[in-house]
Formats: sequence, structure tokens, C-alpha cells
Amino acid sequence: MANAPMKLLAEWSFEPAKIHHGYSKETLYIGLGNKDGNYKFEKRPVSEDMIEKFTGGRGFGLKLLWDAVTEKTKWDDPENEIVIAGGPFCGITQYPGAGKCYSVFLSPATKQTYNSNAGGYFAPFLKFSGFDALELQGKADRPVVVFIDGDNNKVQIFESTLEDINAYAVSEELHEYFAKDEADKRTISVVSSGIGARTSYWAGMNFSFYDVRRKAVRLKQAGRGG
Repeated sequence: MANAPMKLLAEWSFEPAKIHHGYSKETLYIGLGNKDGNYKFEKRPVSEDMIEKFTGGRGFGLKLLWDAVTEKTKWDDPENEIVIAGGPFCGITQYPGAGKCYSVFLSPATKQTYNSNAGGYFAPFLKFSGFDALELQGKADRPVVVFIDGDNNKVQIFESTLEDINAYAVSEELHEYFAKDEADKRTISVVSSGIGARTSYWAGMNFSFYDVRRKAVRLKQAGRGG
């Protein structure tokens, strides 16, 4: 159960960038495993040229994925990335759909570059933490939970104690684990693949948000491309 203490494997602190005209001009890179078995954390700069040519979440995702892989990279190679990015309107409540983000990756379903969008709260929380995009790369040597703590400006990697990997169970347990109290559950968003990822190339990613009225965790799906 997630309520059992999870072992902290790695921690990294950062200074959050200020958002100007919809961009923080920094991305967050997390490497989950490499040849020496260590985790890697980096803040990477976003240039004005990148903003001009690759405006928005899908454009950023394609650019970052292009830089991460080669023409020989397969979908199940460690260098394949999952890039999650919101655009310049991300988190601005005056615009419909401002909670959405794009996930970009090499697809297990098509074996080619693919992108899929989802709602929920993850993209705005990532932006408020000071990042225009998240790059997740590598294969961990064990099940892990990555926690981006935008309040205390740190990223932590825990060894997972989750037993039920159903997406709803994972989301509910991690909201419970990381929230200080009931009200704080709305400040948490979980991204998970769920049990479908073990049995199908068509499984997507689930982006959670806490429904205050229903007092329950709900999910939005990035369901295209596997």
C-alpha cells in the first residue's frame, strides 16, 4: 500500500524559474537509469528560437524527443522519452482547455513518433513549478514513484510500495500519500499507465485530478498511440 513509507532513492533541489509571457524557458529532465544505475536530474534551457519555431506543448514535445533519440531508436529502448508539455496558455484560467498538455513519444502501437493530449491538473502544476516540459527517459531497475514537489522546489524518487497498479488505485493512493490533508488532495496530480500497459500496446496514460464536490480522484486519458 502507498500509505506504507516509501524508501527515498534520490532527491534533487531546484530554483524555480519565473513565468513570462507563458514560458518559464526551462524544462525538467529526469533520467531513471543509465549504465551506472544512477538517476539524473537537469534543468535545461529553452531558447527564443525554440519558442518561435516549436510553439506550444506538441511542438516542444516533438523538439525534445527529436533531440533525445536517433533514427535507430525503438519504442522500448531506454533512450526513448516520454515528453509532457503544456503550451503558453497552460494554467491560465481565462482560456478553455488550459489544463491540457501533450505527451510525445515513440509509440509501441505504431513504432513511430506519436502524440496524445490529456486534461487534468498535471500540466498547470508542472508549469507553476517552473517548467515548460518534462522529459522522462531511461528504465529504472525497480518500480519507482517520481514526485515533483513544486511547493518545496525538489524532485524525489521513491521505491514504490504500490500493490494494486490499477490506475484508479494508484492515483487514489498517491493522492492520499502526498497530500497533507483532505483539502490538499486537489494540489496533487498523478500520471500513471495502469494495468492495461502490462497487457496491451494500446494502453494510454492517466492524468488525475481531485474532484472536490465528489471527494474522489478522477482521471483524464492520453489514450492515443499506446
